[in-house]
Amino acid sequence: MEDFYLPIRAVHICAVTASGLLFAVRGGAFNLSGASWPRAFPVRLVSWIIDTILLGAALTLTVLVRQFPFVDHWLTVKVTLLVVYIGLGTQAFAAARSRRMRIGFWLAALAVFGFIVTVARAHHPLGLFAGIGG
Repeated sequence: MEDFYLPIRAVHICAVTASGLLFAVRGGAFNLSGASWPRAFPVRLVSWIIDTILLGAALTLTVLVRQFPFVDHWLTVKVTLLVVYIGLGTQAFAAARSRRMRIGFWLAALAVFGFIVTVARAHHPLGLFAGIGG
């Protein structure tokens, strides 16, 4: 099964990139220009498909490398921040919110997404801050 590590990792990285870019573009179009297409069903469906592939690859990698959330601290942080990112992202597309609030949620979600990437790259709960002060 270890033979599949590199291809699955590549799928995971591609899905992370596609998911993040799609979220950034959709959020910008909806919150900055008021476009309606980012909330259309086909666009949301593409997002769900990408995120399902991402989750499947992540779970497969977890088993392959034998590192698990709530055992390995960096993965615990990643999963916890993923929940925060999803919550912020949901609020960024909530039509009932003011435009200013949606933009704030969108920017916060993008910041959390970026930090999740640094945690993943560093394999450390502090992500890009791992080397500071040590």
